[in-house]
Amino acid sequence: MRSPLSPLFARLSRPSPRSHPKFSGLLGTVYRRGNLSFTRDGNSLLSPVGNRISLFDLKNNKCETLPLATRLNIVCVGLSPDGSLAILIDEEGAALLVSLIGKCVIHQFYFHKPVHSVSFSPDGKKFVVAKDNLAYLYHAPGKKREFNAFVLDKTYYGPYDETTCIDWTDDSKCFAVGSKDMSTWVFGAERWANLIYYSLGGHKDVIVACFFEENSLDLYTISQDAALCVWQCDTELDGLKPMPPKDAAKEKKAAEDNEELLEEPKGEEIHGKADPSEQETRNKVKYSRVAKYFFNKEGDFNNLTAAAYHKKTHLLVTGFASGIFHLHELPDFNLIHSLSISDQRIASISINCTGDWIAFGCSGLGQLLVWEWQSESYVLKQQGHFNSMVSLAYSPDGQYIVTGGEDGKVKVWNTSSSFCFVTFTEHSSGVTAVTFTSTGYVVLSASLDGTVRAFDLHRYRNFRTFTSPRPSQFSCLAVDSSGEIVAAGSQDSFEIFIWSMQSGRLLDVLAGHEGPISSLSFNPMKCVLASASWDKTVKLWDMLDSWRTKETLIMNSDVLVVAFRPDGKELAVAALNGQITFWDHENAVQTGSIEGRHDLQMGRKELDKITAKQAAKGKSFTTLCYSADGESILAGGLSKFVCIYNVKEQILMKKFEISCNYSLDAMEEYLDRRKMTEFGSMALIDDGGGGDDGVAIPLPGVKRGDMSYRHFKPEIRVTCVRFCPTGRSWAATTTEGLLLYSLDSGLIFDPFELDIDVTPSNIHKTLRQKEYTMAIVMAFKLNEKKLIQEVIEAVPSSEVDVVCSSLPDLYVEKLLEFLASAFETSCHLEFYLIWSHKLLMLHGQKLKTRSVKLLPVIQFLQKSIQRHFEDVSKLCEWNIYNIKYALAISQQRGMKRLAEETPGDEEELDSDSDYLIRIGFLVKLEVDWKKFILP
Repeated sequence: MRSPLSPLFARLSRPSPRSHPKFSGLLGTVYRRGNLSFTRDGNSLLSPVGNRISLFDLKNNKCETLPLATRLNIVCVGLSPDGSLAILIDEEGAALLVSLIGKCVIHQFYFHKPVHSVSFSPDGKKFVVAKDNLAYLYHAPGKKREFNAFVLDKTYYGPYDETTCIDWTDDSKCFAVGSKDMSTWVFGAERWANLIYYSLGGHKDVIVACFFEENSLDLYTISQDAALCVWQCDTELDGLKPMPPKDAAKEKKAAEDNEELLEEPKGEEIHGKADPSEQETRNKVKYSRVAKYFFNKEGDFNNLTAAAYHKKTHLLVTGFASGIFHLHELPDFNLIHSLSISDQRIASISINCTGDWIAFGCSGLGQLLVWEWQSESYVLKQQGHFNSMVSLAYSPDGQYIVTGGEDGKVKVWNTSSSFCFVTFTEHSSGVTAVTFTSTGYVVLSASLDGTVRAFDLHRYRNFRTFTSPRPSQFSCLAVDSSGEIVAAGSQDSFEIFIWSMQSGRLLDVLAGHEGPISSLSFNPMKCVLASASWDKTVKLWDMLDSWRTKETLIMNSDVLVVAFRPDGKELAVAALNGQITFWDHENAVQTGSIEGRHDLQMGRKELDKITAKQAAKGKSFTTLCYSADGESILAGGLSKFVCIYNVKEQILMKKFEISCNYSLDAMEEYLDRRKMTEFGSMALIDDGGGGDDGVAIPLPGVKRGDMSYRHFKPEIRVTCVRFCPTGRSWAATTTEGLLLYSLDSGLIFDPFELDIDVTPSNIHKTLRQKEYTMAIVMAFKLNEKKLIQEVIEAVPSSEVDVVCSSLPDLYVEKLLEFLASAFETSCHLEFYLIWSHKLLMLHGQKLKTRSVKLLPVIQFLQKSIQRHFEDVSKLCEWNIYNIKYALAISQQRGMKRLAEETPGDEEELDSDSDYLIRIGFLVKLEVDWKKFILP
């Protein structure tokens, strides 16, 4: 019989939501495809990255990825004028209505066909979607109380080919739509008597963009052959006349007659292909072309790909397939700038509200640039790896991540801002492994070009290059805990090369493996190197005994990766048969194993003729990493899942799905019968012709583009996983980019040893009675972060020593963890430093006995303090320099004479000078610190 309390015990036995990380950021890729959009204030930029959206805060130099994703890659983004809503539309026309304030999905909608462009009206009441050769006008959500967020108002017919671009007039009365049939159509958003539709020609290629002039119906149209037409309208915006109302009774009767015929409400239809009579066109709006300009008469840049126009400053920015962009002033077409970003096609351009910053997106290399055109300087210049990322490593303090890719580049990323701040391009082939030394100031990378390079993060240079006696392709890399010995494994000569970091000299070549070296790992606590090979062995080499083989572990299958536990007492080995085995390497005894093949859950490729379940039998884990406390192990491979296992219990704790993007291959679990025809799978048919960046054959006998171009879907896979040394997050290099998963993902009620007497009111009462230790203990039991902060900040600085000495050991750990997180947001640096100092001084010996368990917390605290130290130290050095300079000038002018008159007072003068330096420095530091920290 089931106990009535069993559901309660089941809930209590579940792991806390806080115990598993959630997606927190995307690094390594800054732009893929789609249109860029500036926010309303002009300080932030929305960039589509695959099926996610990244928000770049250009004022505060930060980047965050919204915690939501579409099913396929995002192709167009529509931003509401007030900046609170965004519409994200993927390749198949599935749309998400997103709140940028709450960062959540409000509504989902399916347009059934690919959408080319979406644009909100300036008043925010409506938006237009360009699909096929039609334009659909919808009521914008949030302005009216409606059950459906997307309500169709009108459907506009006119173009004969696909629509490409949309623009609105400033008063939201009309909008223009460009098309691939070389025409531009002007439609009325309301029923105007003198403007229902108007078609404009005059171009010889696809319309790339169309823009209304400010507070006018005058129009600019730009075509792909780099031609600009200026259209003048004979009617002002105020001259649009409303359509006289029809007989309401007739309308109602007609609606009732047609109600049975309609399956669903489709809105009003406006056709622009019928020829109006002469009487109807007599009093209508008319356009006339007043000028036509060509961007380059020599025809070097005749493939115009993107354009943007700022109405207030009359600034037109155009981008070309060659990577060149022009800045013109309209309507006179005066050239301001002509510059080049790269040799890649510019896919998207956007201008912020003030007209100062211009954003460019290049999909070929994944570049994102924000340029301030008046000062001719970059506000943002970022580029990810344009090929797959292969390896990553955390710095010892967790502040930085280094990544290596198949493009031969080594990039270093800041985890707090998500920006890449240095790129090393010395390698001439793909990078296979990267790592930090124990100091955190040196990055090592191994490459297929036969070199291992060391980079200095102080001077940003390659200061050491390690090579082998004969050319070898290095597949793996390891550095010992002292940072003095570098080891790299070769995949063609089956040897391990050992170098000295200090001298760069080759110390030894370790031979003994009979297959390619797949992985290397140094024991963090002892001078032992573990090497894995495809010859089904793991060898342990002793550094202190002439590099002799200490032990050889025999496996049942080819070994792919090895990893030591942080305390060095256990070795994890992943093999080709999908097993993860754990070894006591001191005694060469296997202590456990995990069958991970079924947990990989490999997806089915489009061209596979077997099921995903059968395909998964040949898959295995290719990367392993222990958690900071050594209790869990993270594993990933050729799959969309990353698995985290409990080492002691040897059970799967959680599976993380790294992507839900079906634009990637190997995502499907079952065979999709809709993609099967009598001739086979539709994936075998290359439908790249006619794409924007593919082959385009518009007319018989006319060929254009690269006939060898093929569309392909990259396969989803995880190439490397690493835990942060602070234990608060982990990262994975995948086909999608560099994904970060963090524990700091929002407020979660997670009480600890909660009692009935522990309430906020009782905590405040205890605080008023100046029982500070009891108040802190009660606050941690309730585990509300704001309440803990309030209690700790209420303790006088003179009482910190007494409170720390009387705090129970269990709450010392929790208080250290809280202090580490508080350093990231609080400006009370000195106060929290006093707490940290007293805790470590009073409880240091007890904490040392549990150093392995507390290592992540201590490293998290060190990371937070180090970040502030780096920020403040620059400011302090600058202030000290300024004050010393001022004192030196004053001494030259007056104090030198005083010192000559009273030579006995020199020491007193020096002490006075030091005192002035300290006082002036503290005053200046306080002013600058408030500007620096406070919002």
